[in-house]
Amino acid sequence: MPTHQLTPVQQRNNVTVTGNPEGRPIVFAHGFGCSQEMWRAVAPFFENDYRVVAFDQVGAGGSDLSAYDPGKYDSLHGYADDVLEILEDLDLNDAVFVGHSVSAMIGVLAAARKPERFGALILVGPSPRYINTDGYVGGYEQEDIDSLLDALDANYLGWSATMAPLIMGHSETPALGETLTDSFCSVDPTIARHFARVTFLSDNRRDLREVTTPTLVLQCQADIIAPLAVGQFVHEQIPGSTLVVMNARGHCPNLSAPDELRDEINAFLA
Repeated sequence: MPTHQLTPVQQRNNVTVTGNPEGRPIVFAHGFGCSQEMWRAVAPFFENDYRVVAFDQVGAGGSDLSAYDPGKYDSLHGYADDVLEILEDLDLNDAVFVGHSVSAMIGVLAAARKPERFGALILVGPSPRYINTDGYVGGYEQEDIDSLLDALDANYLGWSATMAPLIMGHSETPALGETLTDSFCSVDPTIARHFARVTFLSDNRRDLREVTTPTLVLQCQADIIAPLAVGQFVHEQIPGSTLVVMNARGHCPNLSAPDELRDEINAFLA
């Protein structure tokens, strides 16, 4: 059996391609402290009809850690560059981009730059800015974010064990929180600290208006990372977007409510 030779771009981002080679491409992008493993209960559902692409952000999962450049990844634009390189490398057009959490904004930046590559954006728990400011509710005060980042800097593993179950939002199912904790703890702490700073201090509100791609905003109940007001703001700022408030709770429906998540994606694409 001949083995498929991965290109440098595919190796760097640990790109996996499954499903229908003739199908429309659907690309799954993970959030902070995670990897493409977070899509394992969602992505296979699309393999009959779609060409399913998953990858790891540089610094996460099975990506090439030696490719992590703090200068390049000092803003979300560095990650958006990687997404565009993956689409170009695989020659994907009319792609459905499913971005969870911080990857939702990475997708927004990429689609605004090269709209011809994208056919749909699915933003799962997006937030363009986490910090409250005049007339905008992000969910956190500046001092909240400062202390969160200080705690993360001081003891990343301890922070992960405390925060992951809260982010998951399912105290009655501790195994879900443990899964997210394990994912957080598998990331190199130095890279995680830098990525957290870039994520939680970013402000991509102005970028939302640049999006011309059909967009679905998926909002969860009781999400401490991206509250309802944030999902509504994203929906209002992206022209013609659709907002769906799911029954799912917490910030990670790809783990806690994969059936509902894939049904909403499927309904939007249909």
